[in-house]
Amino acid sequence: MRRRLRQVSSLRATFTVSFAAVAAAVTVLVGFLSYDAAARLVRVDQQTVFAEVVQDLRDQVREHPLHPGDFASSDPDHNGPLDDIIRPSRTDVQVLGPGGAIVDHGVPPLPVDGRDRAVAGAAEAGGLMEHKDVDVTGDRYRLATVSLGGGRGAVQVAQQFSDTEDLLRELQQRTVLLVGAVVIAAGLFGWWLARRITRRLVRLAGAAEDVARTGRLGIQVPVTGYDEVARLGRSFDRMLGRLAQSEEDQRRLVQDAGHELRTPLTSLRTNISMLRRIDELPPDAREELVADLALESRELTDLVNELVALAAGRSDTEPVRRLDLAELAEDVAVVARRRTGRDITVRATGDTAVDGRPTALQRAVSNLVENATKFDRGGKAPIEVVVTGPARQPGMPPTDIPAPLTSPTSSATSAASAASTGGPAPVRVEVLDRGPGIGDDDLVRVFDRFYRAADARSLPGSGLGLSIVREISAAHGGTPFAHPRKDGGTVIGFTVKGAQALD
Repeated sequence: MRRRLRQVSSLRATFTVSFAAVAAAVTVLVGFLSYDAAARLVRVDQQTVFAEVVQDLRDQVREHPLHPGDFASSDPDHNGPLDDIIRPSRTDVQVLGPGGAIVDHGVPPLPVDGRDRAVAGAAEAGGLMEHKDVDVTGDRYRLATVSLGGGRGAVQVAQQFSDTEDLLRELQQRTVLLVGAVVIAAGLFGWWLARRITRRLVRLAGAAEDVARTGRLGIQVPVTGYDEVARLGRSFDRMLGRLAQSEEDQRRLVQDAGHELRTPLTSLRTNISMLRRIDELPPDAREELVADLALESRELTDLVNELVALAAGRSDTEPVRRLDLAELAEDVAVVARRRTGRDITVRATGDTAVDGRPTALQRAVSNLVENATKFDRGGKAPIEVVVTGPARQPGMPPTDIPAPLTSPTSSATSAASAASTGGPAPVRVEVLDRGPGIGDDDLVRVFDRFYRAADARSLPGSGLGLSIVREISAAHGGTPFAHPRKDGGTVIGFTVKGAQALD
């Protein structure tokens, strides 16, 4: 549990940190660019205004011969040149007389050095001396000294820019605080989003760990939504369902096999114990004992072979290839005629080509034929194998096997199956015998494993042959079927999905 929590926490932490990191990077970048643009605009604007004020002052002193008294701060009408300087820029003005003496102090007083005094004594009006950065009572100023000409003095104009820098510094601090708030908010939102995303993954991981811990495959996986996580959950749920079904089939097979194996093994043990006294038995009893041992060993061998065949019938290692089911049925009939001496006929109609595993399909047809010969031992009528496929396309070569007189039921079944699946029509294999038939109660269970009707339990066999037919038919997209034959006997067989059209 702690490991799972660490893994989930790590995943959530990764989501949260990633989301916060992206948000922080974007916010820092936007904040830096915004602050830089705002600071640049403010500084350029202030410098532009100051430059315009200085230029206006220079133009003014060049056009009109002005004296230091014209810039007196005590002008009662407030219509002098000093007011034209102060109004647009909120600048500090200080007036210098001849020789650089201060005639009218600025507020605060501005510093005067030798260069400023030289400008005050200049003969040409509009001379300029600029100071980019001047300390005035702890504040930073821009300072420009403009000569009045004729040695009459000069006017000093100063603009404070430290207050602008203070304003920009405050803006910078607020930007940093805003970035921090956005990062924290992004982290919280990222955590909430990560928790929302991983919540279903947590449940899915919990279900997987419960299966690994308990071995129980019947756990219901909670699935909500339609996104990739929901698809993963549904796939995991289906996988657990198939595993549970496979486990149940395996358990049932082991139980049924164990039950079926007990009878011949018990009989073998009994007969083997009789071998200890074989010298005391009469010759007829000896021969009967040996015959029973041979019969029981064969039945046990057949049962083991059927179990192996049943397991192999579920395997998909054999490659799928195109084959003719009618030709395969004829090969099975040839072998069955040689083994049993019975007359077995094969009839085919339509396109009997399928895409399947030859060994498995041959096993299915062979089991049906062996089943018919076993239950119709004393019969004289031939056992019929009928293979029915969809109508052949024009230009396809006909099959060499004679066509049967097919019933409307078979054709209708094939057509209905093709219509329901939307694919190629199925190929139908039927084995018809004139044996005692199968009771109605047994028809629904005849394809179950180890099931044998009451009147067939005295006959040899394991009860696995028809269940193998069912497995092979299902693996090839078909279904088994069985029903009584008119005038006695049984019709039993299976369908297989027809071959896909070749491009």
